Amino acid sequence: MSVHTMETLALFDSAPYQNAFSARVIAVSEHGIALEHTLFYPTGGGQPGDTGHFVLPDGTRVDIVGTVRDPVLRSIIWHQVEDCPEQLTAGVEVDASLDWERRYQHMKMHTCLHLLCSIIDAPVTGCSISADKGRLDFDLPEMTLDKDSITRDLNTLIAQAHEVKTLSMHASEYATLLQITRTQAVAPPVIQGSVRVIEIGGIDIQPCGGTHVINTEEIGRVFCEKIEKKSKHNRRVILRFE
Repeated sequence: MSVHTMETLALFDSAPYQNAFSARVIAVSEHGIALEHTLFYPTGGGQPGDTGHFVLPDGTRVDIVGTVRDPVLRSIIWHQVEDCPEQLTAGVEVDASLDWERRYQHMKMHTCLHLLCSIIDAPVTGCSISADKGRLDFDLPEMTLDKDSITRDLNTLIAQAHEVKTLSMHASEYATLLQITRTQAVAPPVIQGSVRVIEIGGIDIQPCGGTHVINTEEIGRVFCEKIEKKSKHNRRVILRFE
């Protein structure tokens, strides 16, 4: 199979809570291992790529240390390994499992950052997510933010148990998408002619390719750890789980 005709079906969009699957290897390269389909989320939108492991037919375990999209052929997802055993070749069927606890933390924090967008009325200039914290950078010329107020307002929204929906908008509606996009530096990702949109009922709606929980109550309590002035027009808000 030519690399130009390959495609990895992304299962994490339709099954964000599934953490194990089986799949056939379609390519092995210096980038990693490509499967016909995968639950592993690739690095993007401030969210780290998933980690986990494969189990080969002979029982060999192969640790996955990261997941990325191909830099040119964006439909291919590479699972990165430190040591690739010689029996791991195209055509082999593997059983794969995510590091679920880490992924679930990413899902909760990513959703929480959408809530943070809803309470700070300013364009977003940067984003980063990890298993224990997350942060957004806002284009704010004045220091008008307060840690205690942010903590209180976020936990109120979380406890209200808002439903989180995943929608799809056709790429022809790109102008509308740009109007609701809060992130200045990154355009909404177009995959197979459509853009994935995350809606938290009555609270926030944003184009986003990341993984999220289906109800804000799952996030649990959080607190605003720090607000930093990064430049004249940049304020960084850092959140942590309690």
